[in-house]
Amino acid sequence: MTPSALYFDGLTSQRREVTLKAAETLELAQDGEILARWPWREIRRADAAPGRVRLRCRGAAELARLEFCDDAAGRAILRRCAKAGDDEDSAISTAKIVGWSMAAGLSILALAWFGMPLAADRLAPLVPQSWENRVGEMVEQQASTVFGKKTCEGAEGAAALDKLVGKLRAQAGLPPAPPPQVLASSAPNAFALPGGRVYLLRGIIDEAQSPDELAGVIAHEFAHVRHCDGLRRLIRDGGGSYLVSLLFGDITGAGAAVFATRALFGAAYSREDETAADATAIEVLRGLGRSPAPMGQLLVRVTGNDERLSLLASHPMSSDRLATMEAARVATTGPDLLDAGEFQALKAICGAGKLEQKPEKAAEKKGG
Repeated sequence: MTPSALYFDGLTSQRREVTLKAAETLELAQDGEILARWPWREIRRADAAPGRVRLRCRGAAELARLEFCDDAAGRAILRRCAKAGDDEDSAISTAKIVGWSMAAGLSILALAWFGMPLAADRLAPLVPQSWENRVGEMVEQQASTVFGKKTCEGAEGAAALDKLVGKLRAQAGLPPAPPPQVLASSAPNAFALPGGRVYLLRGIIDEAQSPDELAGVIAHEFAHVRHCDGLRRLIRDGGGSYLVSLLFGDITGAGAAVFATRALFGAAYSREDETAADATAIEVLRGLGRSPAPMGQLLVRVTGNDERLSLLASHPMSSDRLATMEAARVATTGPDLLDAGEFQALKAICGAGKLEQKPEKAAEKKGG
């Protein structure tokens, strides 16, 4: 008995009942006319309902199919096809899936490594000032939570600090911002939030020996604001979720919380960011007729002078920064930023005497 099957040529919707002849190839004929010859080595089993046999040919049209009305006949043909039931194509498909999956994963990594920093560099300068202020307000809430709202509010000291910050802000070309605050923390640090609000930790005021030293630290933090370093890090670290927040104007959600955590406790700014901030601080101080050298002297006292760390640090070592600031030294031609009485009032803003030295480790990590 000559086996028969239903043949679809893959080019038309016509269904043909054909007879099959096993020769050097599998011949498909209708009414004595050979419609197709399928080489045995190219015949493969195609998907079909359970218990049914359906074949295809790799050299035929993509949709060409041979469906057996008699499953026994179909299985007999299968036995002639050594590769009909093997997993060659399946293996190829699996390899393609794995390959594309790996490519997709590498693309995501490339986007995170190269794309997000590039997007952050492009987007941060375009963020409206009102949005930046809202980010700063959100981060300010986090700062209040971290430090338990332990602010120093000596009236004369606050007035002196406001005067110092006002001069630096005007010289740096930054818009008005809420008054600066001093937090009762022994960590010698300072930071400026997006929007420009300045926070000094009491430890840095205790360490300062002149208004120019404090001015250098504040000018350095203002430089990070002017360069949008905090916003760039927020966009980079917040990733796609923060980009979406930017698009819809919602910048006080999870993205701002990410920034709050990293801004206060995360890793320092990059070496390039710190170098650029130093350069801007030097420019601001020289614009006020003050030498930048005292800023470097304060940094050395606060952070030490361990040259062994210079290649490992995420920002230039203080001795390197001091050398840069010493090289930029100019004769002092501008008026004092604060007089002696104002500076002493600022030093006493948190009350008499230094805090017991128990630095908050998290606050020291930023070192910006």
